Amino acid sequence: MRTRVVRIPLTRPWGDDVREVGVVVVDVRDEHGAVGHGFSWTPTIGLRAVQALLEDDVAPFAVGRPIDAALWRSCWERVHEAGGAGVTTIALAGLDLAVWDLRARRAGVGLPELLGRRHDRLPAYGSGVNLHYPLEDLVAQARRWVGQGFRAVKIKIGKPDLAEDVDRIAAVREVLGPDRALMVDANQRWDLARATDAAAAIERFGIRWLEEPLRADDTSGYAELARRTSIPIAQGENLHTLYRFRDVLDAGAAAIVQPNVVRVGGITPFLEIAELARERGVELAPHLLPELSAQLAFALPGTAWVEDVEEARFADLGALTAPTGVLVEDGWVSGGPSLGLGLRFA
Repeated sequence: MRTRVVRIPLTRPWGDDVREVGVVVVDVRDEHGAVGHGFSWTPTIGLRAVQALLEDDVAPFAVGRPIDAALWRSCWERVHEAGGAGVTTIALAGLDLAVWDLRARRAGVGLPELLGRRHDRLPAYGSGVNLHYPLEDLVAQARRWVGQGFRAVKIKIGKPDLAEDVDRIAAVREVLGPDRALMVDANQRWDLARATDAAAAIERFGIRWLEEPLRADDTSGYAELARRTSIPIAQGENLHTLYRFRDVLDAGAAAIVQPNVVRVGGITPFLEIAELARERGVELAPHLLPELSAQLAFALPGTAWVEDVEEARFADLGALTAPTGVLVEDGWVSGGPSLGLGLRFA
């Protein structure tokens, strides 16, 4: 098992403190010489810590073990002393993705086919890290999404002045018209009182979901907010384990769950979370990384929205050695790699 760090500059920064995203590339080799390629990912915090955990603790434990269904769980139990989630699960994703890539390569198929493809295409929604955009830039972005055929879009909210949020939502809704879906994402900026006021102020715009209005840790707050508003509550990008997703669903704290395949630890736990959501009858919409998230969504029994952040696909950022085969066109995502995950970083 080998790792290396890749830093990928963003075309348009996500904020003053997010001008690049970081990837720890993980390659694994089996006893026959076959190689699998995976990665861990983080926008800002912990990149070197992830690499150190992989090299110092995950690799010495994992190398020499069979590639079977027990591998992920064994590795997670090994590193759990450093924390059950966060850096540990982000690190484990690198190994898990590499192992799944190796499995698909051994089988001579792409990941969706290995998992059992159920969909040839799925709806994508236009998304942007745009809270810092001037209003005219936000409106221009919304017009681009409409021109690209997206039937749903998501914008950031959480300005200090709630009235400014309302004005921005109103402007985007005017561009979208009544038939396109509009989601909003507050990125954990509010407490319960502010979230309650904000939800009441924006309900009239027909919001498809309100994403992460509170700190992801505040399960009881989410449950109470869900009782106070008719807007469906979405969260999950900052939940890292099956247990946390189960706790959130038990509490009635989310109508839509949004696991990030890297933050939860890879494909193995992602599939468990997806099955939990299916059992509970809760909508699942994977967070970010469309070139990978779409491949997983193609194999799920239900229809899942795939998030496409403007100018943030790895291919668009020039980070890959070759196209993945995943296509986003006219508001739909389709295709997939011919072999493995199809994600090779330059």
